[in-house]
Amino acid sequence: MGSSFNSGGMRGGRGRKFKSEINVVPYIDVMLVLLIIFMVMPSSNNPSVVDLPNAEKTTKPPDDYIQIVLKPNGSLSIGVIGKQQLAPETEPNRDALLRNLRGLHESNPDYPVLIAGDKESKYDDVIQLISEAKKMGINRVGLATK
Repeated sequence: MGSSFNSGGMRGGRGRKFKSEINVVPYIDVMLVLLIIFMVMPSSNNPSVVDLPNAEKTTKPPDDYIQIVLKPNGSLSIGVIGKQQLAPETEPNRDALLRNLRGLHESNPDYPVLIAGDKESKYDDVIQLISEAKKMGINRVGLATK
């Protein structure tokens, strides 16, 4: 009786079993720390703010040029600055401004065009004006800076 009790007890009864499970608590702790780090990081820098470089005047602006002024409210004006001073005319829309620019360029083909866009002006509007001036055959198009 005693011998059968010992052999049965060692085999499957109350003997210690090894657990073959992975302890996931440390992995959960590491993942939570990483999650907190990634949640805090983007709040330190605002991706919508673009820090544009300041432009320094490298050359003196030309004496005679055609100036296009683009205001943040969308109003456009065009005029000639220099010897043949023409008062800036406010244009109702972009098409009227481009027609006026074409006329001024035909009468003064050697005048460059300077576009003065306010800081609050849309970047796309300024780029579209540069593109339209280049399509007209105006090679010297620049941006007016302060």
